Amino acid sequence: MKQYKKLFLMDGVELEIEEDAIARVAEKAIERKTGARGLRSIMEHVMTDIMYEIPSREDVRKCIITKNAVDLKSEPILIKRDTSKRVEKKEENVS
Repeated sequence: MKQYKKLFLMDGVELEIEEDAIARVAEKAIERKTGARGLRSIMEHVMTDIMYEIPSREDVRKCIITKNAVDLKSEPILIKRDTSKRVEKKEENVS
């Protein structure tokens, strides 16, 4: 989890993994009888698409992994940046 959080921070995005999502990852690993390696595999499966998407998007400031995202029933929640402030600052610098 810490590795993913650091990778996201490199792209300027905060990663939050909800407690019930962490519990669901552990449950899946137990169900599959895969242990710690299973944890990593499950997380990679959940995170792969979003990790390819995040670097190309400047509008995302936070990504939240939910239990439904772990179960692949929904996408992770993406919280967007307030881009209106950025535009105003850029315009101020032009003057």
